[in-house]
Amino acid sequence: MKTQNLRDHMSEAELIFTALAELSTRQIAEAEIAKGIIQNAKAGKKGGTVAKNARKELESKTGKKVITGENFLPPAKDKKKLK
Repeated sequence: MKTQNLRDHMSEAELIFTALAELSTRQIAEAEIAKGIIQNAKAGKKGGTVAKNARKELESKTGKKVITGENFLPPAKDKKKLK
């Protein structure tokens, strides 16, 4: 069975905001010279907040939600167990 990539089921806007979160996180971690899990987790939180604020701003200007259930993944079928 072929696995599905989550990004294949994201809208254009969802992909853009995900990319913004990833880019923001990386740049914040580099600027703060983050080392280790704790510092990188803090950078991740800040990067996610950047994308969240941008998403909320777009939603307030358009009156439309960015995240919808239109592209949801169906539940995975039960995998056969090896005997």
